[in-house]
Amino acid sequence: MKRIAVLTGGGDAPGLNCAIRAVVKKSDSYGWKALAVRAGWAGLLEGNISDLSVESVEDIGMAGGTILGTSRTNPYKIDGGNERIRKNLEKFEVDALVAIGGEDTLGVANKLSGEGVPVVAVPKTIDNDLSATDYCIGFETAVQRAAEFVENLHTTAKSHDRALVVEIMGRHAGWITLHAGMAGGAHMILIPEFPFSMDEIAGIIEGRRKKGKMYSIIAVSEGAKPANQEEFVTRNERVDSFGHVQLGGVGKVLAEEIEKRTGAETRAVIPGHLQRSGSPLAFDRVMATRVGVMAAELVKRGDYGKMVAVKGSQLSPVDLGLGVGKLKTVPRELYETARMFFG
Repeated sequence: MKRIAVLTGGGDAPGLNCAIRAVVKKSDSYGWKALAVRAGWAGLLEGNISDLSVESVEDIGMAGGTILGTSRTNPYKIDGGNERIRKNLEKFEVDALVAIGGEDTLGVANKLSGEGVPVVAVPKTIDNDLSATDYCIGFETAVQRAAEFVENLHTTAKSHDRALVVEIMGRHAGWITLHAGMAGGAHMILIPEFPFSMDEIAGIIEGRRKKGKMYSIIAVSEGAKPANQEEFVTRNERVDSFGHVQLGGVGKVLAEEIEKRTGAETRAVIPGHLQRSGSPLAFDRVMATRVGVMAAELVKRGDYGKMVAVKGSQLSPVDLGLGVGKLKTVPRELYETARMFFG
């Protein structure tokens, strides 16, 4: 009987539980045993592995988050970490590992695969910035949450003749901000791929006010930067084991500068983790279920070192290295479409 271990790493995302359930159910249909790795790569380092039954996952699909827990542990930053992982996989007689995560989690999976560990990957990140796949688990739900924030802010901004800056998640890629801003009717959208100009922002706001449009909504990614600045705006200097600093604050900085330049009363709004919280949308539930099933199918075929990619409405396995080789960022053509509606 094969023994298949499942882990979730990095940030939580709506739909993760659907993918976990799918891997367990499909594994059970093959007569295999599913194992839960708790808290991502930290669980494999510590041997925090336990049985995962079909009954235990029966009703988890509608819930957000991940029943397995998660962490941002990087075993390659720990002395002998990769060797400890291999030893624990041997100890618990794991025949294959299904890793569900984003760039950091799957980057580790790709390295382990190169060392001979039988790994299959499932793409999960609300940022939707993994290459070789159109969609990642959690993206559509995060967009819907953020779009609702942007849309709902129109009423209060209009009532008070204010400019409101909505800071949306997105470190290197502005997919959530772009989609949410377009859907929610933002008057400007600022993303990491294209540094912004304060002169342009102030000019758009002043232009609106001259036309009698006394309020403005600006959607900005947490990783967006002005054209003359190289560093991220950060809350503090702490970094995780993948070297990421904690972002946050660009909305406040932007709001202060807008008010100083235009005289318009301006506030920053930071929905934060509400964007990734709560139940997944139907799209994420269905997509996560499908990719989870295919992950188990790849294990059955012995097709390791692959990531389940979503291409339109179809699924296809791609080399894991293609998924994490470089980030998928917003192309200029798509951003220019959004810019048509600035102002």
